[in-house]
Amino acid sequence: MSDRWLIALDIDGTVLTEDGEITDAVLAEVARVRDAGHEVMLATGRSVAMTLPVLERLGLTSEFVVTANGAITLKRDADAPAGYRRENVETFDPTDALQKIARWLESAHFAVEDENGFYRYTGEFPEGSLGAAGERVEFEELFGHRATRLVVIAPETEEDEFIDTVERMGLHKVAYNIGWTNWLDIAPHGVTKAFALERVREALEIPRSQVVAIGDGRNDIEMLQWAAAEGGRGVAMGSAPPEVVEAGNEQTGSEYEDGVAQVLATL
Repeated sequence: MSDRWLIALDIDGTVLTEDGEITDAVLAEVARVRDAGHEVMLATGRSVAMTLPVLERLGLTSEFVVTANGAITLKRDADAPAGYRRENVETFDPTDALQKIARWLESAHFAVEDENGFYRYTGEFPEGSLGAAGERVEFEELFGHRATRLVVIAPETEEDEFIDTVERMGLHKVAYNIGWTNWLDIAPHGVTKAFALERVREALEIPRSQVVAIGDGRNDIEMLQWAAAEGGRGVAMGSAPPEVVEAGNEQTGSEYEDGVAQVLATL
C-alpha cells in the first residue's frame, strides 16, 4: 500500500503502564492500524527475551523488532525459535567503559548483556529488570566479553548528581542514555534506536515522511528526532521529561491517558 506507515513504539511508559498493563484502547488501536496494513513494531531498550512477550500481548507479528536500544534487530522467520531470527547484531568491548565508570561511581552496580540475552552482573538489580538468564560475577569477570549493552545503576546516588557525573565522565566510543532512576544504558558507538529503525525503514521501502515513533524516555531522543525529520512524526508521551519532548514534533497523553491510542487514531 502506497500510504503505509512505519509505526515504532517504545514499551515501558509508552505501551505499558508502570504496573505492566496495556490499556484496552491501546490494544484496540494497535490491532486496527495493524489490520489496515501499516507496519507496527516495537523499538525498545529491553532484551529480546523481555520484548517478545510484549509483542505477543499486542497481537503483533511485525517484520522487524528493535531491541537493546538498537543493538539487536530481529526479523520475522517462521522457522526460527519464537518466530524471529537475529538480523543485525552490534557488539562492543565494555572493558574501558566499566573501568572508567567504576572510578567515578564507586557504589555502582553493573550488568553486561551478550547477544544471546545473557547477563553477567555485579551487585543487586531490581527484580525482573534484567530478564531471567544471568549470573552474578566479580567485577573483573565483566571484562572482555562482547556486549550488546552495558547497564549501570547507582541507587545510592541522587538523580541530579548521577546525571551530572555521567555527563562529566567523557564516555567516548560508546553510545549512552540516562534512564529515569539512576539507570545508564551503554551501547556500541553510534548505535541507537534511530540507527536500527533507519535500516528497517530502508528494508521496508517506506518513505521518511511516513514514519511515526512514540516514546517517553531519554533513550528515545534520537528515535523521536529521526522520526520528526523530513515530514515524519516524533511523538513524546505526556509523561516524558522536557528534553524528550523537545526531541519530537508532537506530544500526546501519558500511558494512563491512552497516549499511544490517541496517536494511532489519527492514522
